[in-house]
Amino acid sequence: MGVVAGEMRGDWPEKAYAAQAIVARTFTLELIGRGGTKEFHQTDICTDEKHAQAYNAGAVTPAIRRAVKMTRGEVMTYGGNYTKGWFSASCGGRTAPARVALGYAGEEPEYIASVNCPEEGVIPEEELYWSARFSRAELGAILKTLGESVGEVLRLEVGERDQGSHRVSRLDFIGTEGRAGVRGADFRRTAGPEKVRSTWITDIQQEGEEITIKGRGFGHGVGLCQWGAHALALQGKDPHEIVKHYYPDVEIKKLWK
Repeated sequence: MGVVAGEMRGDWPEKAYAAQAIVARTFTLELIGRGGTKEFHQTDICTDEKHAQAYNAGAVTPAIRRAVKMTRGEVMTYGGNYTKGWFSASCGGRTAPARVALGYAGEEPEYIASVNCPEEGVIPEEELYWSARFSRAELGAILKTLGESVGEVLRLEVGERDQGSHRVSRLDFIGTEGRAGVRGADFRRTAGPEKVRSTWITDIQQEGEEITIKGRGFGHGVGLCQWGAHALALQGKDPHEIVKHYYPDVEIKKLWK
């Protein structure tokens, strides 16, 4: 309940909460199966969103309580195992592969799909679109943190883009001492995921000593989209239908009552 309250707003549809509960429960159990948060706290799980998920027990509402109870014991599985329970606030209109948007190091999970999402019907425009402004010096510092250098940064360009999900898989820095490419997911993580909200970059503008990056979506965009779940719930979809929209190949199992 605390995770759903920490991850979604308090006035959203109950069925969206229920879908989030299934995915968040799966996220937790899959993480615990890999050791949980023992390396950080010597515990199975924690309430630090940097290590696990957001958590706000004080924001739990009656609707959230009903949604969690409605889905009690329900998890996503694939091939008999827990799936990765990835989710993000806004996918921008289409979800993304994990290797592209998260920089996931393993093989792309078979159950992860890039699907269209109806979030644009409910998400406020200021949350769907974003822009981030950087000085050339700031971009140079980010590049050095990522182990590369091009001298003074002159331009920033999209090097490679995943055509299916629109995410930038490589950004190219052009400077006075050459050219270097970094993964889009690594750039976002280093620049700050609150500032560079996603790797769905729609435009890069060079303005004097500053470079402005524009994009859409908020978060990595892999798996369930929370604003999309909101939209699907308003369309009358039940929690299982919402989950299966984003994870079409998973099985939803009730493991305990």
